[in-house]
This record gives sequence, C-alpha cells and structure tokens, in this order.
Amino acid sequence: MNWASIPMVVGAYLLGAAPVLYLIGRLRGLRLQQGEDMHISLWQKGGRVWGAIAVLWDMSKGVIAVVVARALGFDLLVVGLAGLAAVVGQMWPAFLKGLGEKGNSTGLAMAFALTPTWAFVPGLAVIASGFFIRTVPRFLSRRQSLGQKLKFGGPPSLSLPLGMLVGFALLPIGHWLFYPDEVRVVGVLGCLWGAIVLRRLTAELGADLKPGVDLKRVLLNRFLFDRSFL
Repeated sequence: MNWASIPMVVGAYLLGAAPVLYLIGRLRGLRLQQGEDMHISLWQKGGRVWGAIAVLWDMSKGVIAVVVARALGFDLLVVGLAGLAAVVGQMWPAFLKGLGEKGNSTGLAMAFALTPTWAFVPGLAVIASGFFIRTVPRFLSRRQSLGQKLKFGGPPSLSLPLGMLVGFALLPIGHWLFYPDEVRVVGVLGCLWGAIVLRRLTAELGADLKPGVDLKRVLLNRFLFDRSFL
C-alpha cells in the first residue's frame, strides 16, 4: 500500500455512496426511503425497468471499484479494500445521512469481481438456494397473474436473508480453501461479511427498541433474517 491507495479507496466509497436510486425516485416523484428496500420499492412503484436499472447500478459499483483498482496496478489488498469501500458506501452513504441499503447486491458483485469462480461458487450456491426456496413456489402458484408475481410483494422472505448470511460467510472460507496463500483477499471477504452483519444489526435499530421489546430476540432476528420481528 502507498499514499496513492487512499484516493482510490475514498473514490470507491464515494462511488458506492452515490444516491442514484434515491435520485431516480425523486425524478419519478417517489419517496423510496420510506420503504424497507429501495430496490424493491422502486421495482414496485416505478416499474420493472427502473427496478432492474437500480439493481444493475448497485451491482456495477462493486465491479467498477475492483476493476479500476486492478487496472491502475494496485496490489491485491488495495483492490479488495476498494471493493469493500464501495459496499460500505452503499450501506452507509454520506449523502443520505448514513441511511443506505443492505449491501447484498453490491457485495455479491464485488466478491464476484475479486475472487476466482471456484472460490465464489459455494457461497453463491447457498444464496441462490435461499432465493429459489421463496421464489419458485411463488411463480408456480396460480393465485396471481405473472404481472403480480413480478412485483415481488407479499410476506418478507426468511430463506433469502438466511441464505445471504451463510453465503457471504462461505466466501472467505471458499477462497481460503482454493487459494490459501491469498490471505489478504480472505481478510477482505471476512470484513465484507462482518460489514453486512453490522448493517443488519444496527440499521434503524432505535426505532424498534420500544418498552417491553426483547433486545436479544430482536438482534437474533436481525442477524438471521434481517428484520426485527417475524
């Protein structure tokens, strides 16, 4: 690492913190911060095209940070820190007073760009399983039209956040198993998992801590299922 790595990491954070989803919502007359997830809120209120653009944008942030750092010749640690900074920017954006997203989409894309395919597959398989456990039965149901199914409404999924938790935890383990010499990448991926867990545990926690609420239960629910109450 050298002094040139500082603007690289800071720039990656600013890229991750860029409030593009919020600005899209404002341009379309939507207040996306009122929803639990800006991606889903934009998908449901602004339409599938804008929702898809939002997801692709957030994923591209993680990839861009890693690709640019690599292209500029920074060492592997700085490349990983740049990717991590982009994820942190998405979760705690300075432009939105720290009220950001969950880091899943940007984190997945960043890990994909940073790690070779075989090290990425175990974590991705678990995450995909969590997604399909909820989604496949939904699309096989005859109670809704295809348009209604594509709005992704209904009760919050428990399998997807649990799959995300385990999948992100497997990323550093998978990389260590396939590439034991790349300790710095393993450390960055471990920090990525830690940042995602920290975001789960602390995001607007004060609003849920009302008199009589079991703090331990709230934190456990947040850790496993990314919500305070089931």
